[in-house]
Amino acid sequence: MQRRDFMKKAGAGSLALGAGLTGSGAAQAGPKYKWKMVTTWPKNFPGLGTAANKLAALIGEMSGGRMRVKVYGAGELVPAFEIFDAVSRGTAEIGHGAAYYWKGKSEAAQFFSTVPFGLTAQEMNAWLYYGDGLELWTELYDGFGLVPAPAGNTGVQMGGWFNKEINSLADLDGLKMRIPGLGGEILRRAGGLPVNLPGGELFVSLQKGVIDATEWVGPYNDLAFGLYKAAKYYYYPGFHEPGTTLEAMINKAALSSLPKDLQSIVLNACKVVNQDLLSEYTARNPIALETLLNNHKVDLRRYPDDVIKELYRLAQEVLTELAGRDPFSKKVYASYSLFLKQARTWSDISELAYLKARDQA
Repeated sequence: MQRRDFMKKAGAGSLALGAGLTGSGAAQAGPKYKWKMVTTWPKNFPGLGTAANKLAALIGEMSGGRMRVKVYGAGELVPAFEIFDAVSRGTAEIGHGAAYYWKGKSEAAQFFSTVPFGLTAQEMNAWLYYGDGLELWTELYDGFGLVPAPAGNTGVQMGGWFNKEINSLADLDGLKMRIPGLGGEILRRAGGLPVNLPGGELFVSLQKGVIDATEWVGPYNDLAFGLYKAAKYYYYPGFHEPGTTLEAMINKAALSSLPKDLQSIVLNACKVVNQDLLSEYTARNPIALETLLNNHKVDLRRYPDDVIKELYRLAQEVLTELAGRDPFSKKVYASYSLFLKQARTWSDISELAYLKARDQA
């Protein structure tokens, strides 16, 4: 009798397993979706470009092959700064870039990438996921037929590469520098000339004197571009980009056409890449910085305190004026500012206090 009971249970288990396999097979045999992803980054560029590759691979793996995403680097399908329009009109289903590139579409978009002297990467993720950030971002992009998702963060960036010392704010006067977003407007108010160039053009532009200075990301990416060969001084901190969020912009109609489970897979793959990229930069930047300093004898400089103080004043001026230009920017700025105020109270007695204590130990 015990043997008969065992066989019955085993048979029932086999049937259940078979049903599960059949269900899985049916899912595999269902509709397949082929998407195109366009990016603002050079193809396969370390960190930025490979994050787009990881996102595409994750979507494919997590969907069990039901979705395939082909990645196109900047200029392969559309130019770097045309991916917003390409995804909006459906030329590609997904794009990977940074929201501050689209200030021509809406100045408020810049809040969803980075704000000078603003939120760090951890704080930015908190505002997006647990504050009003992602909700406001979704509201903004909805008007363009897009769904945004955080899909990477560089952490605090470097101040940039210069061929002259920055000893006072006067040294920025007339300086032609590649610097996007709100940081570029601060440079303008300091007397400089901001230029927005895609990453693939930076080295040649700096080497040939088309620009006098450039910021890019940090040691990991700056080393990969060989920027140390075109400029002498490497400045920090990156006041203009304290925690830059990269984005996946998804065509809303394309996302809505997917089954619910695939929609969830796409959005959760973005979350995975968002955290993964920050971890990658945290691991790679120190090693790359060591290489720049020891192997290439880069002259590392800190912005003078009085320069930082004046840039901070200009930043508040820029943000206040931006918030006053249209109702939506005002709404986003109010949310961002409140969250920053709350975050600073905690960060000052947690992260900042700990880092100071560690330095003194």
